[in-house]
Amino acid sequence: MAKEFKGVVNLDVRDSTSDWDAFLSDKAPQGAPNVLVVLYDDTGMAAWSPYGGRINMPTMDRLAAGGLTYTQWHTTALCSPTRSTFLTGRNHHLNGFASISESSTGFPGYNSHIPPSNVTMAHLLRDAGWSTFWVGKNHNVPIDEWTAGASKKNWPLAQGYDRFYGFIGGETNNWYPSLAEDNRYIDQPYSPEEGYHLSKDLADQALKMIRDVKQTEPEKPWYLWFCPGANHAPHHAPQQYIDKYKGMFDDGYEAYREWVLARMIERGILPADTDLTPLNPMPDGTFSPTDEVRPWDELNDEEKRMFSRMAEVFAGFSEYTDAQVGRIVDYLEESGQLDNTLIIYCADNGASGEGSPNGSVNEGKIFGGYPDDEAQNLTMVDKLGSPDTYNHYPTGWAAAFSTPYKMFKRYTYQGGVCDPLVIHWPAGMKARGEVRHQYHHSTDIVPTILEACGVQLPDTYNGVEQTPLSGVSMTYSFDAPADGPTAKETQYYEMFGQRGLWHKGWKAVSVHGPVSGMGNFDKDEWELYHADVDRAEAHDLAAQHPDKLEELKALWMEEAKANNVLPLNDLQIIGNPKDFETFVSMEFHQPVPPSGQYVYYPGTSEVPERSAANVHGVSYKILAEVDLTPDSQGVIFAHGSRFGGHSLFISGGVVTYAYNFLGIPPEDRISAPVPASGRHIIGVEFTKEGMGPYREGVGPLRLFIDDEQVGEQKIRTVLGHFSLCGEGLCIGYDSADPVSSAYPEPRFEFRDGEIKKVVFDIADDAYIDVEKHMEAAMARD
Repeated sequence: MAKEFKGVVNLDVRDSTSDWDAFLSDKAPQGAPNVLVVLYDDTGMAAWSPYGGRINMPTMDRLAAGGLTYTQWHTTALCSPTRSTFLTGRNHHLNGFASISESSTGFPGYNSHIPPSNVTMAHLLRDAGWSTFWVGKNHNVPIDEWTAGASKKNWPLAQGYDRFYGFIGGETNNWYPSLAEDNRYIDQPYSPEEGYHLSKDLADQALKMIRDVKQTEPEKPWYLWFCPGANHAPHHAPQQYIDKYKGMFDDGYEAYREWVLARMIERGILPADTDLTPLNPMPDGTFSPTDEVRPWDELNDEEKRMFSRMAEVFAGFSEYTDAQVGRIVDYLEESGQLDNTLIIYCADNGASGEGSPNGSVNEGKIFGGYPDDEAQNLTMVDKLGSPDTYNHYPTGWAAAFSTPYKMFKRYTYQGGVCDPLVIHWPAGMKARGEVRHQYHHSTDIVPTILEACGVQLPDTYNGVEQTPLSGVSMTYSFDAPADGPTAKETQYYEMFGQRGLWHKGWKAVSVHGPVSGMGNFDKDEWELYHADVDRAEAHDLAAQHPDKLEELKALWMEEAKANNVLPLNDLQIIGNPKDFETFVSMEFHQPVPPSGQYVYYPGTSEVPERSAANVHGVSYKILAEVDLTPDSQGVIFAHGSRFGGHSLFISGGVVTYAYNFLGIPPEDRISAPVPASGRHIIGVEFTKEGMGPYREGVGPLRLFIDDEQVGEQKIRTVLGHFSLCGEGLCIGYDSADPVSSAYPEPRFEFRDGEIKKVVFDIADDAYIDVEKHMEAAMARD
């Protein structure tokens, strides 16, 4: 806010009085705390050691021993929506984040643009005198603003953060991430061979930001939102951390559920009479078959070995990242900041079931609707977690790490929404090593931080009337009895058409799986649970208490109307053409130029896949205008990674176009001798003549130099995207994880010649199979 100038201005400066206070920023109150929020991905409550799980989290254990472990803290069931509540303190639909940015639709609750009426906490803290930093995952930039040339008004710096370092989108390769700094995309600083891992890099950057502040403004408090790629797929970790867990999951996920429930009860996380819910708890036809769990005793020995190793990798990934958080906590202790730093350590939704019943060594196949080859997967067991894989465990481990609850991420049962949370603040709480059972939600984090910092939400911000906070502060619970009453009364849930509502100890949930395509919401069957007594939602009381159920259903509708939840969207994107057509009509469309041609130039940053020319499931032409010399070599263009992509490059006197189909060897390559020095057009043409059994494009690929065809062979092309995010289109180089194994060096930048431009032409086929293409693109969340 502008301050009143209280000095004196006369003709002569000698007769005037300055007033610096009118122009300087506000300072935080004396003794105000620092704030560190650590937000993991995709982690069920039963995974981590503070809750009795097998995954050792020494840093989190340390913070739990000196603080509080919450047993009834909840999220929205999905990453972007939960993260939006951490940004604003409002419910996810009020933020426009009903789902992830990539699946936005043009409705108030579903457009992924946070409205100005929901000012972010970072703005408020920065205005009040805090430095504000965001490090790691950002899944809250709208899909229409991912490109270098797009508006940056929804990037972190415009959302109140002084600095940002991390990645844009739902996931990234932890060995070869797609990175952004502040308002621009950047290259990773060094390679895995030199010791790189994303978790380590993020901790390095976080420490640098904090130290920079303390070096110049030692009394200034800071707020850091630390969002590692863990535990979202791909699960990547140093080998020594993976090996720590060798054999620890060989008993299987059903045995783990029995084992960990007893440990959770012993630690006081759950009541003694908590029952274990079924492994596959929902009736057939009410949920997606890809969310089923295969019973452990039906697996063969090789499958058990692979599934166990996938859990070992996940565990190593989690503990390694916790060790990086530990470096930050160690620094805070060494520098005398730990006691007065409010640390909130948690996860954004339940364990992920996106690995399907069999898991995968390359989850791009799952996203692309292409089946995994189990025989090939088995050959990769010893490489799981390395740069050679892009792995995700099977649904069985998602169920195990969500013990004792039903289902997992995306579901509004407890398995999707009940998550770990530890709070540590020695200067602000007397309790040490205690458990808290008060019912809370991710919308309560912002009110908690604001109250701890002594900052209030204004009625208006930048002239815009503000929506009240959806949550309540949790600070009352810091020194309250473990079983004391909660300050929260009501919390609604909705994700991809499944609904739920908790109110004063009771919870209603619709038997309507997310993205199920069931529709007919007015005919939904609902279940009723006395959540204060039955934490696992194991005993449906709908028949015994029909009036209570109707009360909660009516209250859900009131909350839905107040929070922009409608219209409900459970569209079954895969396998239901009518639902898919409905979705396509609503989603954001990157405009195709009238010519059908996209022109790209060297010396530019990579173009995100969703904004680049679409070559998936369609015919296409690519024309590169280049000036060549006898020594010319390098990548002309590349898009994707070793797990799927295509590239045009010159090496060893040969020009080659390589198409890497979902990382399945061998690569399709077509080559010809490099032409004589001078200006040339090197062209590629793929003509889709049909489709394979999984709707992959099939047809001839032709290589041209100028107007002469110099090669031809039949290939297949990917229907879905090369990646969920990152791994964009690069001109004159490849991103760090190479598309083709034929490169002589990483990146393989073009040299000793000049790329004038590269033109992608899809004019003859801009809309062929666009429905199936988008269907594959939506096969994820």
